[in-house]
Amino acid sequence: MYNIKLETYVPEPKPAHSDRIIAAHYYAAWKKGAARIHNAFDDLHEFPERTPLCGYYDEENPEYCDWEIKWAVEHGINCFIHCWYRNLENTGKPVTENDLRCGHAIHEALFNAKYKNFMKFAIMFENSKRWGTSDPVDIVENLMPFWTENYFKKENYLVIDNKPVLFVYLPSRLLEAMGGPETQKKAFDACREYAVKVGFDGMTFATFNYDISDAGMKTDYDSGYDFRFCYHSGYHPPYDFPPQQDVIDGQLDVLRRKLAQDPMGFVPTPSCFLDTTPRRSQRWIDMGYNYKNAYNFCYKLDAENYRIILRNMKKMTDALPDGAWGKKIFMIDNWNEWDEGHYVAPSHEFGFKYLQAIREELTFRDNLPDYRMPQDIGLSNFNKSWGSPDLSDNCRKKFGVDYD
Repeated sequence: MYNIKLETYVPEPKPAHSDRIIAAHYYAAWKKGAARIHNAFDDLHEFPERTPLCGYYDEENPEYCDWEIKWAVEHGINCFIHCWYRNLENTGKPVTENDLRCGHAIHEALFNAKYKNFMKFAIMFENSKRWGTSDPVDIVENLMPFWTENYFKKENYLVIDNKPVLFVYLPSRLLEAMGGPETQKKAFDACREYAVKVGFDGMTFATFNYDISDAGMKTDYDSGYDFRFCYHSGYHPPYDFPPQQDVIDGQLDVLRRKLAQDPMGFVPTPSCFLDTTPRRSQRWIDMGYNYKNAYNFCYKLDAENYRIILRNMKKMTDALPDGAWGKKIFMIDNWNEWDEGHYVAPSHEFGFKYLQAIREELTFRDNLPDYRMPQDIGLSNFNKSWGSPDLSDNCRKKFGVDYD
């Protein structure tokens, strides 16, 4: 019986179902050399607890993508929102796959995955200064044709009420390039007209924004957005690693204020933790990033306290008026920000605990998740690039633990 493979491929997912879209933000930077501004897993050897539970992986591999789909849908996550970057020099030009940063997770992995139609995907247009943004002509003539043919028309793209949903990160830079709220709204309306011509009923635009002010909300809606969200919870502690009850209270306070201000248009994003320690090195500062200033301070919730956040956010959004976006979508921060320090994907430090909390608090729990790892059934051959770090040796160095 030994060395007999009971499975020849990733076992078919058995999804847990929910009454809404549960969408996890997805940072696709784990193909060797794809991230450019950091070294991905090679930056994490001194942080062995952040190693994915399956080990390092080639993110462009469709088989690994199928494992991610399986783990996600079996715990209720039914959509990945992929960060979408165009190269800076591509701004104002027609787009091809070669003009993207980190496009591999969609174009190489997801599009070739066996189980791709088990969950939805969407893109979040990244507008930070290192990457290409858009203007009123470019978004209609260059971006919309590429997005429509490559994403929106896919069976598994996130389309609500026959309208593809586009998420936008860092709206201030896009707004500047667009020329202000009025011209941006006209450009978005032109995108909606484009979508109608190819068979949709329009487009839905969602904007990232931590701003709780009425002026900020007005600018967002004047600029043509349909709803608003955060990449993480929006909670910023006053110092590193405050007590967990403070983190719970802080996240829920942010949500209460945002829902009170914008009950129809705000979508919550609970965070398990935010620990940017690997990105606080001198190397990151030399590259122009200061993560302590960018994110204020770090915090962590264990899985049981994360469960409290989920339960309370679910109650608050269940109480929203019919038609509220918070009743349609619930966002998860984050699937795989391994170095920036917020992830619910299975890891050596936390296993499946955060995913189990999501399943038990946000779904009907109408399935039985499969916790066999790829290594357990002889299907872990998806790391051709990173080598095999001596995890026990790294743990010994970090924690002074003797495993011999």
